[in-house]
Amino acid sequence: MTHTEPASKPLAVETFARFAVGFAQAPLPPEVAHHAQRAVIDWYAALYPGLNTPAVQVLTHALADDLDRGTAQLVQGRAATPRAAALIQGTAAHAAEVDDSFRDAMYHPGAATIAAALAVAQSVRASGPEFLRAVVLGYEVSTRIGVVMGRSHYKYWHNTGTMGSFGAAAAAGSLLKLDEVAFANALAIAATFTAGLQQAFRSEAMAKPLHAGRAAEAGVLAAQLAAGGMRSSLDVLEGESGLGQAMSQGPDWSQIGATLGTDFHITRLTFKNHIGCGHTFAAIDGALALQQTHGFGHADIAHVQLGVYQPTLDIAPHADPQNADQARFSLHYMVASALVHGSVRLSAFTPERLNDPHTRALMQRIDKALDLEVDAAFPGRRGARVAITLRDGRQLNFLQPDRKGDPELPLSDADLEGKLMELASPVIGETGARALLERIWQLHQSDPLC
Repeated sequence: MTHTEPASKPLAVETFARFAVGFAQAPLPPEVAHHAQRAVIDWYAALYPGLNTPAVQVLTHALADDLDRGTAQLVQGRAATPRAAALIQGTAAHAAEVDDSFRDAMYHPGAATIAAALAVAQSVRASGPEFLRAVVLGYEVSTRIGVVMGRSHYKYWHNTGTMGSFGAAAAAGSLLKLDEVAFANALAIAATFTAGLQQAFRSEAMAKPLHAGRAAEAGVLAAQLAAGGMRSSLDVLEGESGLGQAMSQGPDWSQIGATLGTDFHITRLTFKNHIGCGHTFAAIDGALALQQTHGFGHADIAHVQLGVYQPTLDIAPHADPQNADQARFSLHYMVASALVHGSVRLSAFTPERLNDPHTRALMQRIDKALDLEVDAAFPGRRGARVAITLRDGRQLNFLQPDRKGDPELPLSDADLEGKLMELASPVIGETGARALLERIWQLHQSDPLC
């Protein structure tokens, strides 16, 4: 009688690779394709206001040798190598702080994933459906790794830089039509490229969007290397010296592929309804809800008390922001600006608005503290507790359990279209923005992407 050794359980990157190869052979479910198109619309809405930020301008100048040549193209029309296009546009898509997120992974997946997918799709002249499939695959792979890495990873690491490398590698690998072995190695190579420290934006934030851009570039390079035969350690996620042990606390990889192909994470994204750090948004929404319900003005407010989860305190700490970068990460400024002006859009970060005396005065009447109930729900829910005391003595209280734009309070297709029109029209004109929307909504058909 012959003894047969039981088959070993596949490693995480092998699980993803097997799924990817099968995923490439099946039509994209219409609902999933639609959500991918929504993500692409939001990516472009985030991209255009980021193009003229100082970080992107410095980066574009530094990469001059990789521009005006190559098989990819920047949205401004300049030719670029795929890696340069991914780096520049991945950075731009994160620079204005208005890009999407997948809440459970504490991660902005679109900036790097779609930047990489677009650059490689142009290089290989992919079709619209091939591009969308790559985007979906990038989201599904990277968000699952982010969920497993958990809150302990997010304590020090910026997930958009670390997890973004996997999203970009999976998207690029899909478009390069990597086989199972090469795809697994692309992810394993990407694991060695993951980076992005939260300390980089605890004071000045100019370098923060580079995390997304470098992740996009890293993923493209990892897929290109794997396509050329580069091999890496496939246990780089689970190994005793691997990503999980080095950058988290005992993550469990056993169920990493359990819901692949059945629960599409791309259908449960958060799209920003304000501009700035998303950790401030629940407090903004709660404060505006009280204002709209009770009809008071900012001058009527005696005091605002905000109860938030811990990352809000850590990542949006600036009580007296000195510039636009700090203001985007200031809970005090974001909430005060919303209560004074009714919203937080791009105009909130102009010099005039940053120094608005009414906003600055209200900021002095705002306090914040950790709310244990709200914190316990993080990261699955992103809430805030808002207590406002009016000068007439009224005490108003509101628990905002979710942010507008979260899966529980989603933005509609029309909302996303409006977001793109608002943010892209100043750069490419209203006609150009409408044409872009039409092109994105047709990507599920067989028309070439570029």
